Amino acid sequence: MTKIKLSVSSKIPSFKPGQAIVIAVTLKSKTLELLQHRVDTSSLAGLDLSSLGVSARFEHLTRVPGPNGSVFALIGAGQEELDEDSLRELGAVVSRSLTSFKEIVFDLPTDDDRDAASTLEGALLGTYKYRSVFESKPVGSELASIQVLSDCRVSSKQLERAEILAHSVERVRDLVNTPPNLLFPQSFATIVASESKNYEVSITTLDEKALKAEGFGGILAVGQGSSRPPRLVKVEYSPKKATQHLALVGKGITFDTGGISIKPAASMVGMKYDMTGAATVYQAILAIAALKLPVKVTSYLCLAENMPSGTAIRPNDVIPIRNGKTVEVLNTDAEGRLVLADGLSAASELSPDLIIDIATLTGAARVALGERYSALMGTADAVSAVEAAAFDSGELVWHMPLPAELKAKLDSDVADIANAKIGSTAGGMLLAGVFLKEFVGGGKKNSKPQAWAHLDIAGTANNESAAYGYTPKGATGVLLRTLVGVAEGMSR
Repeated sequence: MTKIKLSVSSKIPSFKPGQAIVIAVTLKSKTLELLQHRVDTSSLAGLDLSSLGVSARFEHLTRVPGPNGSVFALIGAGQEELDEDSLRELGAVVSRSLTSFKEIVFDLPTDDDRDAASTLEGALLGTYKYRSVFESKPVGSELASIQVLSDCRVSSKQLERAEILAHSVERVRDLVNTPPNLLFPQSFATIVASESKNYEVSITTLDEKALKAEGFGGILAVGQGSSRPPRLVKVEYSPKKATQHLALVGKGITFDTGGISIKPAASMVGMKYDMTGAATVYQAILAIAALKLPVKVTSYLCLAENMPSGTAIRPNDVIPIRNGKTVEVLNTDAEGRLVLADGLSAASELSPDLIIDIATLTGAARVALGERYSALMGTADAVSAVEAAAFDSGELVWHMPLPAELKAKLDSDVADIANAKIGSTAGGMLLAGVFLKEFVGGGKKNSKPQAWAHLDIAGTANNESAAYGYTPKGATGVLLRTLVGVAEGMSR
């Protein structure tokens, strides 16, 4: 991300070339009206805004010439009052649309410092442009300054938080957008080792030999069909004053063909996104470290490439998982839950205060909840913590059940559990959650039930449609800000 100067000020700037002044428009009594603002808009007084294409429709942006070579960016606010979420979205729409301007000035109604900070956060999220993860040079941009006009005081920590979160979301998007011939388990692990040197974290990487020695049978089994072997990357952040411990587990299938249970050609396109969970927990821990939050965090990146070959796992194979349970593989395309089983087992051994796993896990999640809501399952306390953080972040999650009766669908005659129910599409998202639950808990430090939340982002990790709000086309970086929000809640 190119360094952009952020500021909040009550001082009205002078009009000048290369400057865009953002003012919100609403509709009252069938008449377009400008929402409360500070700059002089007398030059707009005699104009028929409707005839110029101005609309109150939310996110609709129209440019109108302003004084001294400046431009008024009139953006639709819809029919409701602007809150943190809508200000964040409008901020992103503006910065994404006005890429050629040097300075953007937001003259929008802000009730408090959170409103102002949310506007800046959204504006930074909207500046995203894909950059190869193998390049150190940031993508060039004309935009040098983003300012919010407000009487509210925003601290330097709030500005820094906006920058850190936007940068981490951007890096998730970069990783997920990377072509799968370039991003595979070992190259992913190499990126982590290199980039993490700038943060107060420690890295442990297990190769295929170490995975076998340590009993990570799920990751090994999924990756054994590829010429590019699997990896488990453990990232640890351990500040001295931490009293809480958060464990994050991410599915990192760098490409998913479905294995022997191979996907149809159309379904295989886009499967480079199947490592979004790992990218998210990786960047989340870096953001938490950059924010210096007083909470211990351990992230597990479960990395494998699911390929069909003479060495690939077969339906009816039985594999051992890290916690000692065995799994009969009935569908090699239900591979994400196998690598997560290992990661959840390892995380449970630490007996953290909370475990969260995140994965592009089931197509059923997209069928059930569409492309804007992520599925949330788990224990009551963990679900509440994630819901609260998601609400503050403006990200959408929906609590789904873990029906006990579904466990019987995973019965196996030769193993402790099967990884799928062949021939049944009923409750596929819930069934995956029920499977994962079997690998949570069992830590040695205490006997209390393990707090755990599962996030299925299969429908939300990638946006195939046009950009909206702070969500670009392609990789979205969804729920990274929510995971950081959970850590912030645990550090209070």
